[in-house]
Amino acid sequence: MNTTPTHWPRAIALVDMNAFFASVEQRDFPSLLGQPVAVTNGLRGSCVITSSYEARARGVHTGMHLNEARHLCPNIVQRPARPEVYAAISTRIMQALHDVCPDMEVFSVDEAFIDITHCQQLYGSPTEAARLLKQAVYRASGLLCSLGLSGDRTTAKYAAKLNKPDGFTVIPPWEARERLRHVPVTELCGIGEKIGQFLANHGVRYCGDMEKLPISVLARRFGNPGRRIWYMCQGEDPEPLHFDVAAPKSIGHGKVMPPNTRSRQVILTYLQHMCSKVGARLRRHDFEARTFWFGLRSERDWLGEKIRLSSFSSDHRHIYQHCQQKLNHIWKGEGIWQIQITALDPRPAAMQMDMFASEPEQLARDKQLHLTMDKINLRYGEFTLSPARLLGRSDMPNVIAPTWKPDGYQHI
Repeated sequence: MNTTPTHWPRAIALVDMNAFFASVEQRDFPSLLGQPVAVTNGLRGSCVITSSYEARARGVHTGMHLNEARHLCPNIVQRPARPEVYAAISTRIMQALHDVCPDMEVFSVDEAFIDITHCQQLYGSPTEAARLLKQAVYRASGLLCSLGLSGDRTTAKYAAKLNKPDGFTVIPPWEARERLRHVPVTELCGIGEKIGQFLANHGVRYCGDMEKLPISVLARRFGNPGRRIWYMCQGEDPEPLHFDVAAPKSIGHGKVMPPNTRSRQVILTYLQHMCSKVGARLRRHDFEARTFWFGLRSERDWLGEKIRLSSFSSDHRHIYQHCQQKLNHIWKGEGIWQIQITALDPRPAAMQMDMFASEPEQLARDKQLHLTMDKINLRYGEFTLSPARLLGRSDMPNVIAPTWKPDGYQHI
């Protein structure tokens, strides 16, 4: 007689795509099936963004230099990343998951938590609901995923990585504490090296050791996150799913430059490129900002300063003008490797023009000009309309942010 409950007090699934970018390349180019593949940022990219499981079996991993990957795997195939394609596929996958169960948190471009507590009876059991999620991913994308199912988000995420690729791992909530007992605490999402060292100093190396440590020790050191860690290690993570996308705390863009760049004109081209991208992204989400951070990375460290506009704006020209002025203060001719522009205080754009603005008619014309330019660039391609200087911008493709969401503020 089967006494396993068909209804769980709480049921959380984590869907994790298998080597997402590399899998898309193998799907779209069948000659790559079964081949070791390394995805890089363009054909000139030197760092592995992700790799196929065939390459991973040879020791290739994310963040590895391509030359090292070729040493480990001489027949590895380099593929330039196609972030717009990955974003479109991710959007379809997330919509398919939402159609099965709407209580969902998009965790990253290739991961999503789904709270199936309220829809489990509709499908018969949490396990059946989870199988439908897995099937929905394949129908929407033709790609396989790994799924973890448990009673809390941390255990579900741990379960999802146990049987990759194409895994389906269920850890019922009443078994979670025992299943985690001999798992190193650093195997759980959110427990990094520093927290792991703190726990080790208090005799906690495995999740089962947490029973011996009073929750107050973690609470005094880390506050509420510490209390959560105490429960996480015992399969009782209380953290709910976050269905709404939080407003951004910052909006920025950066780009790697040719190593040791000393040309002012090249730096200005990259600077205008990044200012244009930040301005366009602020406008896309109807935001504006007043405080920006402008930084250049030299061989040793970052050279940077905050920039404050006279008023909140999303006009890339104003951002660029102020950055130009700061360039003379922070750069003394040393070699530059990277550039970054970040809006530090984005807020929803004003609903109407400032009645005390010195040139309200000019502001209205500028706003209409930007709206028209953004529509053309959205339809015909980024920078179809752009300042003349950007004809010489970097040909390195965009990079999709790890925390990108279909309805979020992160962008490629």
